[in-house]
Amino acid sequence: MRRLWILPVLLVLCGSAVAAALFLKGDTVAAVALWLVFAVLAGVNSPLIFPKSVSEPEARRRSAVDGRPVVYWRPGCAYCVRLRTRLGRRARKAHWVNIWRDPAGAAAVRAVNDGDETVPTVVVGGQAHVNPDPAWVREQLSQLA
Repeated sequence: MRRLWILPVLLVLCGSAVAAALFLKGDTVAAVALWLVFAVLAGVNSPLIFPKSVSEPEARRRSAVDGRPVVYWRPGCAYCVRLRTRLGRRARKAHWVNIWRDPAGAAAVRAVNDGDETVPTVVVGGQAHVNPDPAWVREQLSQLA
């Protein structure tokens, strides 16, 4: 659990330190602006923007029942953030598995990526797609409606 928050906490701490230095120099506007930038970066890299993760076996079971894609992700992954933001509200239709919290999820990703934990890995109909185009994933989710 702690590993999920390391990057966001470091971003907030570093932003706070730099903002405090700017504030002490008298540049209040720059300090506030810089702190806001770091806070937004921390939020984007936190697990908060992702739908609630489920375990890998539960995601596979649910996907078998409803046909929805399973998305394997991890916090701090720029490509995962890109996929999540480009899916918008449709992201909640997929089953998300955080490979840092679920060893079975990490093993499933390594099994289809020659031992690498490359994310996002999206499984649709039993076929794994590594770092797929968000438009393609959006299309897969739209077909479910």
